[in-house]
Amino acid sequence: MFLFSFQTKTRMKVNATQVVYFTLNAYLDTSSFTCFFFMIVLILYVLIVGCNVLLIVVICVNRTLHEPMYMFLCSLFVNELYGSAGLFPSLLIQTLSDLHTISAPLCLLQVFIVHSYGAVEFLSLAVMSYDRYLAICHPLQYKTIMSPRRIVFLIAVIWFPPFLAVGGTTFLTFSLQLCGEIIDKIACFNHSIIKLACYDPRLNNIYELVMSFLTVCAALSVILYTYMRILKVCFSGSKQTRQKAVSTCTPHLASLLNFSFGVSFEILQSRFNLSNGPSMLQKVLPLYYLTCQPLFNPVMYGLNMSKVKHQLVSQRFVGVTFVRFLLNFTVFG
Repeated sequence: MFLFSFQTKTRMKVNATQVVYFTLNAYLDTSSFTCFFFMIVLILYVLIVGCNVLLIVVICVNRTLHEPMYMFLCSLFVNELYGSAGLFPSLLIQTLSDLHTISAPLCLLQVFIVHSYGAVEFLSLAVMSYDRYLAICHPLQYKTIMSPRRIVFLIAVIWFPPFLAVGGTTFLTFSLQLCGEIIDKIACFNHSIIKLACYDPRLNNIYELVMSFLTVCAALSVILYTYMRILKVCFSGSKQTRQKAVSTCTPHLASLLNFSFGVSFEILQSRFNLSNGPSMLQKVLPLYYLTCQPLFNPVMYGLNMSKVKHQLVSQRFVGVTFVRFLLNFTVFG
């Protein structure tokens, strides 16, 4: 038994090679429609960048929007740019390429960006729900509690823990000894690389599950608690309180449900064998939260937040806003 185990491990080490490139095996043969698909991806990316940058500029330029809720929204829009930057340039390159390969360092960088984007998104939605809870349930103490120092602290909570946690995940994946280089995905995901390990990557799986569980459970716990308190106030409060809660919480709930759906499908698809479903859905749906969420959020918040909508309409054109932002940045930055 010991001899067999030793021979197996030795054979694994012999078969294991230093992986330089990964092959993304989920791309379909679209040689006759390459330009069409490239233009669709490019237009979607331009829309994502344009919408998020526009709202970030509007919030930064207009002093009336320098409130906690809009500061958290600005952080959320930055995260949409961050997450889409980890996916769309790679998609554009792979769409034009005949050989769908990606270098190992770039693949690990994509893993880091994609997973940290998801964690930051969940924590952003949790902090925003906490902010709405204070504004609706404790309006008199809101400005005192949400001081500039508290805002900076909450934004740091949104960004730094996910970066540390996902950094640990990426390092453990980097240290794995791999016996394969074919990833059955359109992009690099951590669990897809773990599957290529020569031995049982128990430590990687446990660490990834624990970090995912802590991130999701911490965020959902805050969201559930705050919305239970908000609903309690709405049922016992005035009509004006209910209207305020509906107008400010609807975009947040829609964003949460949309993101949770995309992430849930990716987790189920990566952890369990869902080979019975349509192959096209299996290839496209895992990217849903990375492609739709960055466009969904600015559209939802831009159209539903009355102050943001007013500032967008009040600007004669986008160039005026952008020039004013550059002037303010140059003078004060």
